[in-house]
Amino acid sequence: MTSKISATTLQNAIHTILTEGRKRHFVQTIELQIGLKNWDVQKDKRFSGVVRLPNPCKKSIKVCILGDQVHLDEAKKLNLPSLGIDGLKTIGRNKKPMKKLCKKYNCFLASETVLRQIPKLNGPAFNRAGKFPTVIQHTDDLAAKVLELQSQVKFQMKKSLCLGVAVANVSLTEEQIQANIERSINFLISLLKKGWQNIKSLYIKTSMGAPVRIY
Repeated sequence: MTSKISATTLQNAIHTILTEGRKRHFVQTIELQIGLKNWDVQKDKRFSGVVRLPNPCKKSIKVCILGDQVHLDEAKKLNLPSLGIDGLKTIGRNKKPMKKLCKKYNCFLASETVLRQIPKLNGPAFNRAGKFPTVIQHTDDLAAKVLELQSQVKFQMKKSLCLGVAVANVSLTEEQIQANIERSINFLISLLKKGWQNIKSLYIKTSMGAPVRIY
């Protein structure tokens, strides 16, 4: 467990957010809310990093496969949205359709042969949206790749001393949620120049629930 937060404190907080309020008709995300201190947003170097959590945190993440025929067939079997090279050619560099595509999905996986053609066919649109596709090989397990994306969390410092990241969802067990939160906090601390001295507060909350302080 993280050195500054006891396992009991975290367990009690998780139990509280899972049992409070009425049940919702969707799978709520559990967010880690972070308040920083001793950090000058103008002078100090901004940080960013991606960590893979033990359990899927983003139940509702939308992944689109930009595939060759092999990956298109596999995506169809897995019920995953997909688009082939002909579809990408049709969209081309048209700004509105490209913007709509990038907005519709959280991330993209692309066959190697397709990935090489994307800059020529579609220009810098994926890059500008911060969603340039990740390459997939025919030897990859497509379902496992999607699960990996659902388990990733990106920490990125911008212009505010407050940030929030999705670290779990209410479909997980309390033990799984705890493992995700612990991994997230430990990774965050590793990104900060003064570690725990840069942490002012930590809260966890569900999408529709009240925040519960854990530090």
